[in-house]
Amino acid sequence: MANIYDSAYELEKAIRNSDEFQALKEAYETVMADEIAKKMFDDFRNTQIELQEKQMQGQEITEEEIEQARKVVETVQQHEQISKLMEEEQRLNVLINDVSKIITKPLEDLYGVQEQE
Repeated sequence: MANIYDSAYELEKAIRNSDEFQALKEAYETVMADEIAKKMFDDFRNTQIELQEKQMQGQEITEEEIEQARKVVETVQQHEQISKLMEEEQRLNVLINDVSKIITKPLEDLYGVQEQE
């Protein structure tokens, strides 16, 4: 029987070598090499993190914060390099979600069978 951890490391290696990850890495490096794009992207990420932290702590997000976040999102979406980075990140997320569904299939099968009994 194969060691499950060895299989997981092989999967990690496959993801790193995938076209989706390589495209994301290239898009990320392009954004990081452009000073203006990097600053815009950092502002976007910081806004995301701040709002997520507030949500996790059960704090209310104000209308002003929502509006500010919306403006930041609109700004980064208009930047071609950042928009490309976000598209590539989405492509990789689809791949990882698909893999996750495959990995969790035994649990779905197990619990799905029990529900039918």
